[in-house]
This record gives sequence, C-alpha cells and structure tokens, in this order.
Amino acid sequence: MSATILVNHPLITHRLEFTLRLAANTMMQHLGLNDQNINLLLTTDPELAELNQTFRKKSGPTNVLSFPFQSTESFLLPDNLEELGEIAISVDTAIRESQDLKIRLQDRLYWLIAHGLLHLTGYDHERSAQEANDMSKSEQELINRVTKLRSDHMTHLAINVDHVATIRQARGITEPDPVTAAAICELAGAEGIVVHLREDRRHIQDRDVTLLKETVQTKLNLEMGAAKDIINFALNLKPDMVTLVPEKRQELTTEGGLDIVKQKKKIAKTIEKMTAKNIPVSLFVDPSPTHMKIAAEIGATFVELHTGRYADATDEIMMDHEFELINTAAEAASSYGLRVNAGHGLNYTNVQRIAAIDVVEELSIGHAIISRSVFSGLEQAVRDMAALIRPYSHLRYDGS
Repeated sequence: MSATILVNHPLITHRLEFTLRLAANTMMQHLGLNDQNINLLLTTDPELAELNQTFRKKSGPTNVLSFPFQSTESFLLPDNLEELGEIAISVDTAIRESQDLKIRLQDRLYWLIAHGLLHLTGYDHERSAQEANDMSKSEQELINRVTKLRSDHMTHLAINVDHVATIRQARGITEPDPVTAAAICELAGAEGIVVHLREDRRHIQDRDVTLLKETVQTKLNLEMGAAKDIINFALNLKPDMVTLVPEKRQELTTEGGLDIVKQKKKIAKTIEKMTAKNIPVSLFVDPSPTHMKIAAEIGATFVELHTGRYADATDEIMMDHEFELINTAAEAASSYGLRVNAGHGLNYTNVQRIAAIDVVEELSIGHAIISRSVFSGLEQAVRDMAALIRPYSHLRYDGS
C-alpha cells in the first residue's frame, strides 16, 4: 500500500508533500486497500484543464479528476499494472477553494484526496442523491480519520537510566540502583524505560535488564548492538521492544546512527530473529529519507531519529538546518509505514521543537534528566521534562 506523488506545482513544499502522502496512506489503510497503490498528481490549472479535455471532453480546469487504472492509459506510470488508479488535483483551484471556505490549503487537499480516492473505489456522486450523500459521509469519515490521527497523538517520554548505573559502577557497589530509578521515573509520569546493554557491560548489567523486565509497568526498550550474545539475551528476555544502535568500545556514548546501508543484511537478519519472537525492532538512524526507506525495506517497526547534531548545534542557523533534516526524515519514515521515535542530546532547552513534530511518538531522554535530578531530585526532574513535552502534543508541526 502506498501513494506515489508527482508534484508539478511550486507551492507544494517537501513537508507538505510528505504530509499529503501520509494522509493518503492513512485513508487507504482505513478503506482496506492494503495491497493497492495510487498515483497522485498535484499540478496547475492548465495541466488539469488539458487532462479534463483529453479524458472527459470537457473544457477548463476542475479541482480533482480520478482515473481507475484499467479505464484508460496511465499518465503517470503507464507500465505499472498493479495500480488502483490515479488522482489529479489542481492546486490552483484548491487554493481558491480554501480561501473561499476560509480553511487551510492542506485541509482542502485532504478533502480532494478523499474525494478522488472514493471515486477510485466505485463511488459516484452523480448517479443519485443517495449516493452523493453516502459519498459525502465517507469523505468526512476519511478526513476525520486523518485529522484525529494527527491531533490526538501524544508524544511519550521514555527515560534512559543508564547514567544511574554509570554512577553505581564507578564504585563497583550496589547503589544507586537503576531498577529503583526506573520505578521512580514511572511514578513521576514516564511512559517508557530505556536501557543500553553494551558488550563491555560498562553500566547496565544483565541483572538490571532481567529485573526491569519483571518490574517495569510501562514499556521496556532494550538498546543493543547486533552482537550474538546480546541478540540471544534479548530473544530469551523478550523486552517490549529493542532498539538496534551502533557500538564502539572507545566511545563515551553512542555517537551516531546505524550505517544501515553497509550493514543492511546483518541488521535485516537481526530484525528477522526478533520478529519471529514478536519483539518489535527500532533502528537508531541519522535523519535521512534514504535510511527511512531502507529501514522499511528490511522490516523495522520503528526508527529512532538521531537528534545529536540538532542538540549540538552552535547557532540558530545550524539548529534550523538540523531540525529540517529531522522533520523531513520523520515524515518520510511515516510515509513508509514506520513509527517514529527520536532521541540523543535532547534537554530542557531544545526538546519542545522536536516534541512538536507531528509523527514523533516518543522521545528517549537520559542524561539531561539524570543531571537535573542531582539538584532537584529524580521525580521532579521527570515532571519538569514531561511538562515541557506534553503541551506540544496538541500543537503539532504538520508541515503546513
């Protein structure tokens, strides 16, 4: 199931294109069109007028045209025999209509996609008043599905307790216990606990993860490299999810995303093993649409976007640039059917912008919260971070 979009209009930005692709895919999923593809052309009045004249023998532009695949020659992908059909939308007309209706262009385009998609599935409002009424109800249902998905979505806070274990290991004793820290985080409002079981066991130990599996009440996310003994440990433990991360013995902390281009086969095999045990897999990757495509191809359920370069930006221009990379990658991931998390280097001053990205479900934060807890206490540090994130759950950055 996918929507292929061809943009032939200067006002359709990359962000809006990704948003519309996500909307089209959501509508198709709601209609049960999981094994179908559509092609969507976003164009100008003159081009739509030409299509209207060629295929319908009518002069002038209209707002939307639908072409069931077998009814005529494809004007986008003529050799593709597996398409449900094609939808052509005049952005020029949509702009005028959105201004008349006093709504966002994006919302008008949602309606036109829904209208065109329903035509492809057999609806025809011109056949009867009853069918026109049924089609109108179905259009609203599809639009409600898209807008509900985007407006009701809440960004979750998952807390990495590795640094608690780091303090413990500095003395080689039993305190402070990351298992106790995880319980405090959950009571304070965390919706997930994250730990990284490294090959060298520098902080989190096998004992910690085993106890956390039994005690965590929200969700346990096990970060890990693709080493054989760690894979076997995870398969036996069955955490709520695993996040595959790169690992170097000489690094202080994870320094970048997985190289899923070079390691594609190895990562795919690990995902296959986890999937066989019903363990969802997330890939910690740099924010690149190419990486999102590969992650989807090899069977990942989630991606966690590496926000380190955004967090480390030394000026506003650099931060804006890195943010746009993250936002574009997030929308790309969602358009490929991936669920999206983000993390690394996020703190109390930079987190809100990432929390406001529409498709990001969860933020993984550790160092900033544990650092603040030294002065404010762990419970208060968690509550402070949650307070920053949650107001933005209803003010989504949707690319319009």
